[in-house]
Amino acid sequence: MPFAAPPPYAAWEHREARSGFEVVFLRADGDGYGLEGQTAAVEEGEAWAVHYVIALDPGWLTRSARVSNLAAPGRRELRVEADGAGRWRLDGEPAGPLDGCLDLDLESSSLTNAFPVHHLGLAIGEGADAPAAYVRALDLSVERLEQHYVRLEDDGPRRRYHYTAPRFDFECELVYDESGLVIDYPGIAVRSA
Repeated sequence: MPFAAPPPYAAWEHREARSGFEVVFLRADGDGYGLEGQTAAVEEGEAWAVHYVIALDPGWLTRSARVSNLAAPGRRELRVEADGAGRWRLDGEPAGPLDGCLDLDLESSSLTNAFPVHHLGLAIGEGADAPAAYVRALDLSVERLEQHYVRLEDDGPRRRYHYTAPRFDFECELVYDESGLVIDYPGIAVRSA
C-alpha cells in the first residue's frame, strides 16, 4: 500500500545525540517533490546550521540538492546531482565511490530517512540494502553509507522498520506516519509537527 501524500511541512526536535530542531517544507510538482529545510543544533560541543533544497523524482529518488552549512570554521556549500540510476556528481565532479547509491542522507536531517522507505516498497518481513550518499553536518564531506531496512509489522496506521548502519554500529526501530515521514528516530529525533 503506497504512502499518503506528504504534508506541506514537518518538524523534528533532535534529542540525545544532539540538541536542536529541524523544519522542512514539502511540495509536490509534476516532476516529483521539492523539499526545503533547515536544521540548527549543538552536537558534541559544536554548533552548526544546515540549510538544504532537495529535488526528488516521483519515486522519491534523489535527483539534486543544494546544501549549505554554517559552523565555527565558516560557511560551506555543496551541489549534488544524481541520475536516479546510481551515478552522482558533487560540485560538478563525478563521485565514483557513491556509484549504486540512490538516496541522499543528510547527517543533520531526520527527513532523509523517508527516501528509502518510499522507493523500496517493502512488504512486511522484507528487507533491502539502501546505500546512501551521506553528508556530514559540520563540514559537508560526503561518503558512502551502507544501510539496511527491514519492514516490521505495522502499528495501526504507523509503519515500522528495523534500521541498521554498520559503519556507526547503529541499529534501531524507526516509526513512520501515513505519509512515510519519520515520527520516532530513537536517540536522534522525535517528530513535533
